[in-house]
Amino acid sequence: MPSVRRPRAIRPGARIALAAPAGPVDVEALDSGRRALERRGFEVVTREDILAREGYLAGSDARRAEELMGFVEDPSIDAVVCARGGYGSQRLVDRLDAKAFRAAAKPLVGYSDATTLLLWQRKKAGLLGIHGPMCEKPGSLDGEAGSALVRALQGTGPLPRHVGRPLAPGWAEGRLVGGSLSVCVASLGTPWEIDTREAILMLEDVTELTYRVDRMLHQLRAAGKFDRVAGIGLGSFTDCDDERFPERTVDSLLAEVFAGLGLPVVGDLPFGHGEENLPWPFGGRAALDGARGELEILESVVTTR
Repeated sequence: MPSVRRPRAIRPGARIALAAPAGPVDVEALDSGRRALERRGFEVVTREDILAREGYLAGSDARRAEELMGFVEDPSIDAVVCARGGYGSQRLVDRLDAKAFRAAAKPLVGYSDATTLLLWQRKKAGLLGIHGPMCEKPGSLDGEAGSALVRALQGTGPLPRHVGRPLAPGWAEGRLVGGSLSVCVASLGTPWEIDTREAILMLEDVTELTYRVDRMLHQLRAAGKFDRVAGIGLGSFTDCDDERFPERTVDSLLAEVFAGLGLPVVGDLPFGHGEENLPWPFGGRAALDGARGELEILESVVTTR
């Protein structure tokens, strides 16, 4: 794995590109995200074909890869924010140039399906990223999540403390990895396989029924991903409870799986597909307090040098 490199901080008035590496983009959500960034003084750039659609993809693999690589290699673009998740990023990584990502050192923002891109660039380019809000629904870049994202991009102050619910006591410090549970599991056996050693593993997901969450967590366990992990931070598991089995909730499953690990575990942290999606530095260091139910970001994801 290449040595760790932080992306460069952006300045007021920077040019931020919106890219669609996965699912087709909703025009209302895209316009909402554009306006939110413009209100904060940024210039927002998109390609004319960002609304392209091929079934469940935002156009062909070639189009989406060309769009992302074009923004990475364009010296006038300062940061790239993914417009939405869905599915499709995994189809692109063979078309991406890790050396170009590392040389450009631009902040890349996304979550959900973009977990693949964050895992890939950390593993292949050594570059930290930002797990944070996109333009997947109107208002995603408004409020505290949008303000915190700007601070993360500019390196102008600490990110907000993530406050959740204590599940298992203890204290741990480590780099943050993870994101979408299903995408993390899909990385197993690939060149960008998630590395959880001495890390705080962050997990969330959406519309994955309880038995599927159960299966994926046990696959991570069987793959050894809990063996040397420092702590567990759980975000929102949105619309995952199965009404056929009301007594078997996702919350009860998470408590069952993680309670016996002897590690600090915090649930209900404000990231993922729920109402709050605060940013955190993918690959950056943080401290997890299981007794207080808090996650504190310890370092900026960007460099101002």
